[in-house]
Order: sequence, then C-alpha cells, then structure tokens
Amino acid sequence: MSLNLTRAELAKYIDHTLLATNATNDDVVELYREASEIGAYAVCVSPNMLPIGAAWTGLDPDAEEPELPEDAPKVATVVGFPSGKHHSNLKAVEASRAVAEGAHEIDMVIDIGMLKAGYPELVQQDIAAVRQAVPAPTVLKVIIESAALTDAEIVQACEASVAAGADFVKTSTGFHAAGGASVEAVALMRKTVGPDIGVKASGGVRTYADAMAMIEAGASRLGMSSGKKVLAEAPEA
Repeated sequence: MSLNLTRAELAKYIDHTLLATNATNDDVVELYREASEIGAYAVCVSPNMLPIGAAWTGLDPDAEEPELPEDAPKVATVVGFPSGKHHSNLKAVEASRAVAEGAHEIDMVIDIGMLKAGYPELVQQDIAAVRQAVPAPTVLKVIIESAALTDAEIVQACEASVAAGADFVKTSTGFHAAGGASVEAVALMRKTVGPDIGVKASGGVRTYADAMAMIEAGASRLGMSSGKKVLAEAPEA
C-alpha cells in the first residue's frame, strides 16, 4: 500500500452513510453530528430523513430559513433506491423534492435490467430525466451496481452517465446480492469516465487499507457506514 492519507485528508473523501431501513430520526441526527465531528465531506441518508436542519446542527431551531455552516458536511440522498426499478418521472420528482428539502447531492440508481437487456440509450434517458430535474449545482451521482455487471456493461453504464450529464458514477447501493465496490471496477470506471467525472466507491469499504486501495484505483469519493472506524486507523499527520 503506497498511498497513505492522513485522517483529515481521508475524511474529505467520505460520504458518511446511513441507509438502513430501520434508521430513525435520532439515528440520522447522530450520523450528522458524527460526520461533523470526523470532518466527513457529506452524509448520505434516505430521502424521507430530509430535511437536515438547524436543530440537528446546534444552530437556532427557530430560524425561519436555517442554513448550515459553510464547512458543514454536505447532504446527499438516494433516488430510485435500491432497485432502480422506478419510472424515470418518479425518480425525477423524488430528486427534485430532495433538493427542495436540503439535499446538495443525489445518488440515483439505474435500472440494471434495462442495461443488461441491451438498452443503454434508455438508461441514458433515465439519468437525463433526473439531471433535468436537478440541474447544477446539485451533484448527480449514478449508481450502476458494478458487481452485477460485466466489464462491457460497466463501460456502457459509465458512458451513458457521462452523456446524460452526471457528475459521478458510483459502484453500488450496498444492498445488491452481487456485492459492493471492487478495485477492478473502480479502475475501469475511472478509465472510462476520464479525469473530470467523479468515481464513488461504495459497498464493502470497511478498513483504512480498503479506502487507500479504492482511492489509488481512482475513487474520488467513498461511501461508507464505518467512516469513524476507518478514520481511527488513519495516521493523524
């Protein structure tokens, strides 16, 4: 392992994630506080956990238009989660509502069955519908379930994402039986999208060594629920 990021450096790669079906509002409050404590780039939560507002960050809960501090973790949510088997217009509405409720970033799931059936152009249309609903500066990440795809399908999914205007491609939901991120998939995704599109490795990143391997392979963001544990393994300086 040649790459050795410090704790503070690594934290800026992390989307501190809680997408468990039994998560409560109190759990999300704690997630955000923990993300702030460890210096994570963002939190990623289910859409019905929005908005994350002033009362959750120690600001004035009675403020009419609560705003997070500039250095506070960004807020990401998921759309079409976890199957991707949702109509494009519903994904678009879900994304638009999430942004209205404070999400800075949208992680949408494609219909991998559509891709496997040989219709990458329909996958591109699906992504484009969400992109149109949440234009920049909202960050759009596209979850392709790389572990369930062949290399050729990974390339097709990445190309469709770029053509539709996505900002990131992301390995997985963490809920698919095929598994999560792999170094090989991350490297292929990076090779396909080039240097200007983000690559998020998510699913199975549980140690500092895992994190370094993913970043070396080309990941520019890491989705993980064990961020505090991973950062404890990182050197302080």
